[in-house]
Amino acid sequence: MICPLPPRLILASGSPRRKDLLEEAGFSIEVMRPDVDELEDPAIPIRELTVINAQLKGADIAAQHPKAIVISADTLVLLGDVVFGKPADRAEAESMLAQLSGRIHHVFTAVCIQCRHRELVDSFAVATAVRFRDLDSDQRRAYHKLIDPMDKAGAYAAQEEGHRIIEAMEGSRTNVIGLPMKEVKESLLGSFGYPAF
Repeated sequence: MICPLPPRLILASGSPRRKDLLEEAGFSIEVMRPDVDELEDPAIPIRELTVINAQLKGADIAAQHPKAIVISADTLVLLGDVVFGKPADRAEAESMLAQLSGRIHHVFTAVCIQCRHRELVDSFAVATAVRFRDLDSDQRRAYHKLIDPMDKAGAYAAQEEGHRIIEAMEGSRTNVIGLPMKEVKESLLGSFGYPAF
């Protein structure tokens, strides 16, 4: 008896960090970058906003590949009531790091996993509390010389020299990197039965 191949697994994201996390967990994936305009609305609570954007990204790719399982995600940083996405320029990146310095913020990552053909959709959001070290301007500049902050929510990366800026973390570390892998695996292996098709 020939075992059927598992369905295609597509990551609807250009993030190399999300791709690495999935591959490190043993999943064989394809990467496709969605062509959507992300919603930016301060009136929408951050958890809901990240879910909406993750769904928008995934829907774009799922419509083109209805038999595949499509994983999409969106990450935002919340400091008090201020939401940080990706910085627009180096000055904003520096400002973000300065505001986060010495304080606790929360990283929200929403994930949408869907298969149009099977009419399955699972969306969820995970939050992780992160405490930054108290960084002076020289330390902030030195950190940004080591990493590229421009494609990262909050202008930093936990997996890239994170020990220089992060003092403590409460919750999922992979969530801060870009995907809460515990929840992603539970959804894929549970709700979607992957790879047991």
